[in-house]
Amino acid sequence: MRSIYPAAALSAALLFGGATVATAAPAPADVYAEVTAADIADPAAVIVDSPAELAAARTATQAIAWYSSRNGSTAYQGYCEKAARLAWNRTTHHASAIEHWRSSDGARHTTGTPPKGAFVFWNISAYGHVGIADGSGGVWATSVNGAIGHAKQSYFGSYLGWKPGNSN
Repeated sequence: MRSIYPAAALSAALLFGGATVATAAPAPADVYAEVTAADIADPAAVIVDSPAELAAARTATQAIAWYSSRNGSTAYQGYCEKAARLAWNRTTHHASAIEHWRSSDGARHTTGTPPKGAFVFWNISAYGHVGIADGSGGVWATSVNGAIGHAKQSYFGSYLGWKPGNSN
């Protein structure tokens, strides 16, 4: 059990090299308390269920890097939803981009510039189309000149909107 003691008792202990001082009385019960994990936990820490989930979680920068490292690849032509899922290393699977857009998987936004890493959707076929926003009005997606590439958001017609990117 760890305790917090008044500064006077701590100063005396430090002054005498950690030795106890005969004149230092124990702190009254109302001025010290047990230090718990909740007292020292980092409130900004990412909390996940397991180390494997922590390792799998991606950031927007990592999702964009996934696309940019495959710039020019035709390996995902016709598989835009799969590319977006792999870029974020998502555990949630959707059969198509339009199914992802229509799902309850994230709030739909139809205005504003999509933030970095957001899923961006277009209604260009029965299956729709999805890419990842760069946060500056551009997107990384499949089917940019027939391959994975970077383009302005307006490159594809029939814009639907965006949903926050995530690894869920």
